[in-house]
Amino acid sequence: MPEQKTLELVQSYTRVRLALGFLGLALPVILLVGGIFDEPRPGQRGVEPTISDFYHTTYRDIFVGSLCAIGVFLISYRGYPRERGEWINDDWLATIAGLAAFGLAFFPNEGGGDAVVSMSQRMVGADKAPVLHYSFALVFFLSLAGFCFFKFAKTGTDWRRRIYIACGWGILVALALTAVAVVFKRFIGGPIGAFVVENSLIFYLEALGVWAFAVSWIVKSQAEQALAERLRKRWAKKTPSSE
Repeated sequence: MPEQKTLELVQSYTRVRLALGFLGLALPVILLVGGIFDEPRPGQRGVEPTISDFYHTTYRDIFVGSLCAIGVFLISYRGYPRERGEWINDDWLATIAGLAAFGLAFFPNEGGGDAVVSMSQRMVGADKAPVLHYSFALVFFLSLAGFCFFKFAKTGTDWRRRIYIACGWGILVALALTAVAVVFKRFIGGPIGAFVVENSLIFYLEALGVWAFAVSWIVKSQAEQALAERLRKRWAKKTPSSE
């Protein structure tokens, strides 16, 4: 029946969104706790300067695995068809974000120095991999902000729309501040650059962006769950009782 198929579709999207949200919430927390209690690398203390720097630690598997899982969920997410006036549908936007997540996972930043530690670095060079890493990061976060502004915020209650928009701005602000901090870390240096590195400022800015993305998808999953409940009740009323 059409109602049953719609209900199954909504439930499927709910699970995917919830999984993405929990992965986004968990990744910075796991790395943060690991950085606090694990023995730091030479020249570092405590938490790594950035989330991406954990690629060069014993937490590489968690970093790469989590991003790959996020990428798989995003690529498999079809969403809803494009409506009139929309510039891109859910499927394409999620696929772009998913591919960018894989790029983030497999092209490391410059945290490992000039040493070639991955196949991707061997393919493009240790000096080119960070450029691709930051390019994929830009695409990833902009795509997720696009979901908040142009997809999620077009439906739902007023308070949910405000959360989506706030999360979208949170992603953009975190992205902009991260870019500024990266410039000081890599190119300007000095006391500000040292402050950025020693206090893991980029890590916390990136974590804020990831958490904003996670919150938006969890809130959307709850909205879809409420819709699923309404559809289930409506379908139950239309279905004759077996008794």
